[in-house]
Amino acid sequence: MANTIYSLIPPILAILMVVITRKVLLSLATGIVASALLLAEFNLGNTFSIIWDAAKGIFISEGALNTSSVYIILFLLILGVITAFISISGGSRAFGEWAMKRVKTRTGAQLVGAILGIIIFIDDYFNALAVGQITRPITDRQKVSRAKLAYIIDSTSAPVCVVSPVSSWGAYIIALIGTILAAHGVTEYSAFSAFMQMVPMNFYVWAALGMVIIVAYGNFDIGAMKIHEDRAIKEGQLYNPTKPVPGELKEDLPSSRYGSVGDLIWPIIALVVGTVGAMLWTGYHAVEGNATILLILENTDVTKSLVLGGLFGLITAIGFFLRQAFVLRGIEANVFGKGIWEGMKSMLPAIYILVFAWAIVDLIGRLETGTYLAGVVERANINVSFLPLILFIIAGIMAFSTGTSWGSFGILLPIAGDIAAATDISMILPAMAAVLAGSVFGDHCSPISDTTILSSTGAGSNHMDHVITQLPYALIGAVISIVGYIILGVTGSTLFALAVVIGILIAILVLRKPRQLGTVPEKLIS
Repeated sequence: MANTIYSLIPPILAILMVVITRKVLLSLATGIVASALLLAEFNLGNTFSIIWDAAKGIFISEGALNTSSVYIILFLLILGVITAFISISGGSRAFGEWAMKRVKTRTGAQLVGAILGIIIFIDDYFNALAVGQITRPITDRQKVSRAKLAYIIDSTSAPVCVVSPVSSWGAYIIALIGTILAAHGVTEYSAFSAFMQMVPMNFYVWAALGMVIIVAYGNFDIGAMKIHEDRAIKEGQLYNPTKPVPGELKEDLPSSRYGSVGDLIWPIIALVVGTVGAMLWTGYHAVEGNATILLILENTDVTKSLVLGGLFGLITAIGFFLRQAFVLRGIEANVFGKGIWEGMKSMLPAIYILVFAWAIVDLIGRLETGTYLAGVVERANINVSFLPLILFIIAGIMAFSTGTSWGSFGILLPIAGDIAAATDISMILPAMAAVLAGSVFGDHCSPISDTTILSSTGAGSNHMDHVITQLPYALIGAVISIVGYIILGVTGSTLFALAVVIGILIAILVLRKPRQLGTVPEKLIS
């Protein structure tokens, strides 16, 4: 069943189940069982063995602790505890009051989130969670729905990371590009210069970022997003309380009456500085010889760095709590244990979804779903002018089905290089750029993507509400990108194609309909 059309069944089944039932864990479990059945060729005994092996592999790999997964879970728990202590110390309340005096409109609150999402580009995981922690008090005060915040976070994190050479994504991609160029004897540009030339060809990035600005500045609320925004504006209800919301404290914790903006800002600054410092430290020690910034970022241990930075932020948050409890006497010290427990508990929904998503991604990898889709591209007799367009679509389908843009990069970038080398080597950069763009698009649409899950967590939004509200904007960005890749393939002009992409975005901003309340059936998001 591996590397055949049947390997598409589990991801499609899981995604259809998510859309129909809105129950993420049930849908992921269905996909896990379907994957295991196919791998075991419907032998029930082997099926349970495969499921257990996938579950165990999340924590134990090749007889050793799978530190990557464990570190992500630890970081989420630490982040939950930091959030709780910031709340207890009065930082969230004080920051909200401070922000209300300076960010006085809903548009301003949304633009703050978009700008922070663009600025904090070092890593998508870190971006999704850090931007949510900083922006949520501002958007909550301005009655911006959590689904809108999750969309802003998700549509700025990965798109910026994929075009930034100074990021964990950029370093990984540059390393891949270098291998591909060497394999095909391309010497007229280095891996770094090739990456920079591909940046303007990554049309989905510019379409996605443009749509975020249009949505934030122009109140372009469509589909299910309109319902969430209407409910937030008219009823002050930022999310549906009947649905699970990862990252949201379940109980109202006491808050110090002496809290200040510093009680929120300094733990977040410590988190950012600690994480970036740890990334540079782990990367430097992993490099042999001359350590350039790109080599450092290419070899950094992102998940370990998140935990180290998280611990630094947590120590800082606890320090401010102790100050409130013993110096300012604004809070009782005996809530310390409750803060730890409630903070950890707030992250459990996100952790459950991540664990299930990791399991299904592992099983889909064993089914070689991505390899099958890549083979379809290689076997197709494609007109070279349409190569970027075809690769964008295939990469989107692959990332959507597998829930991983990085996996799609690893599989499809070499294939894009092979096809370009066999047909027209001048198309190698547009072909690889289309792979990057399509992978991010598919990742944005996939409910089993870890970055989508973490964006929901950072914003405090129900996961499926985020997926459904983001989907129309991602599809609009994809259609704009498709137009760009058709023009690029036919004319060979990157600037002309990019100008058309930007022109379409400007046209959407100018021609958008004025916002109207309550025009989308409630059942779309119920």
